[in-house]
Amino acid sequence: MRAARIAPPRRLYPSMQVTLPPPSTDALAHSARLCELIRNDIRSQGGWIPFSRFMELALYAPGLGYYTAGARKFGESGDFVTAPELSSLFGRTLARQLQEVMQASTPHILELGAGSGKLALDILSELARRDALPETYSILEVSADLRQRQQALLQEMLPHLFDRIRWLDALPDTLSGAVFGNEVLDALPVHLVYWHAGRILERGVSTEDNRFVWVDRLPQNETLHDIASGIAVPDDYLSEVSLTARGLVSSLAERLTRGVLLFIDYGFGAREYYHPQRHRGTLMCHYRHHSHDDPFYLPGLQDITAHVDFTAAAEAAIDYGAHLLGYTTQAHFLLNNGIIDLLGESSPDNMREYLPLSKQVQRLTSPAEMGELFKVMVLGKGIDISLQNFMMGDRSRSL
Repeated sequence: MRAARIAPPRRLYPSMQVTLPPPSTDALAHSARLCELIRNDIRSQGGWIPFSRFMELALYAPGLGYYTAGARKFGESGDFVTAPELSSLFGRTLARQLQEVMQASTPHILELGAGSGKLALDILSELARRDALPETYSILEVSADLRQRQQALLQEMLPHLFDRIRWLDALPDTLSGAVFGNEVLDALPVHLVYWHAGRILERGVSTEDNRFVWVDRLPQNETLHDIASGIAVPDDYLSEVSLTARGLVSSLAERLTRGVLLFIDYGFGAREYYHPQRHRGTLMCHYRHHSHDDPFYLPGLQDITAHVDFTAAAEAAIDYGAHLLGYTTQAHFLLNNGIIDLLGESSPDNMREYLPLSKQVQRLTSPAEMGELFKVMVLGKGIDISLQNFMMGDRSRSL
């Protein structure tokens, strides 16, 4: 479809109402280099790129993107805290589910995007304790910086298991066993779609006076247009469609011969994702433990994310022969898999040890914290088991 300019440049989001911590001089220079790379890309594409391309460069441009440069991202000294960084109980509980999957399929694990390596550390430690180690623990990591951090951590903490761990540059032709990603799908580039006056528009990025600005155009991607045409939303509605997430899940399902795909992320089923009240989408940015809604703020220094459409992810896998084994909240997943039992291994009489762990469980499972927003979806292929984590609280019908 031929592109045509529809709307003048304008900001998508209101001005930020929070005061963000100032970056260092070196950080500003780093962001400026990435901005120039993005501006050059826009010029080379005729003055406009889809937001998915902007997000891809902002997060993954070699050596400059948020995930490919060297700044610390996870934990208290980074920009946000993930469940593995919050508590080792998260990885230890997940290990119980992975053990069940390996027993029913093959003794192999593939982690997608291993972050700091903390989750791999906790999973392998717990599986060793349970005498249920995989033959191989593979990590698919696109960031050279994060890969080095993972290798350093795991070599230091698990030297006796290091020969079981391998890092992959690309997906293998076939997969088996347990394949999982924690907060991976939300970090994949998304297209911004604007339904307005009976038309479907794609919101992209241009430049004006050396600044990034928003420009709406008719979708150039026919697949994007077809998907957007099938989404029923009110007029003047803005949201996201992640073709990249659909593509990744499809590729995983196509390669999977016997095992499961397990995803943990924040998101909704399609009906809730495209609810009339969510008329400005889910796109958010995270910088030094502050959340805001301006993706043009200091590219390369902040995370950019969108919630996951779990219905779309499930359909992408089902198209390649997988079947849905369950979909539930993180709270139900952790409770069903025995996080309270793991907490109980620490005596309540030892308050110095027990109280912090109890608070961690509260943050991981409370509806007011991570327990309700984060979901867990498991898809299987060539495997027929009743997974422990869906004894209670299965929400598959909501997809």
